[in-house]
Amino acid sequence: MSNKPTRNDSLKDRLSRSREITISVTGRKSGRTISIPVWFVLDEDKLYLLPVQGSDTQWYKNVLKNPSIRIGAGGAEAEFKAVPITDGKQVASVLDKFRAKYGDNYSNFDVAVVAQMQ
Repeated sequence: MSNKPTRNDSLKDRLSRSREITISVTGRKSGRTISIPVWFVLDEDKLYLLPVQGSDTQWYKNVLKNPSIRIGAGGAEAEFKAVPITDGKQVASVLDKFRAKYGDNYSNFDVAVVAQMQ
């Protein structure tokens, strides 16, 4: 058995040291890949994203149509499935995680996203 780290271990290691990641989504109208730098929270095996304009955020609208996204950090990347979070209590919980990492400049968010490794 090899002790060589897998691609996902490498990404997780880089995520643990990053403040910002790049997500690549498929445009719902253009069909083109669009890459966007975003802040995130890694909580155990869950990667949370917070669309800065809530449900009006363009990348959020794109993942509603095509939930397959690529996440990259520090040269490592992997495929994820974006799962929308719309329940108020769950969104509030994600907001708390973002405030703990980045400070209190978060308010009026109606949605969040959890990215699940594919």
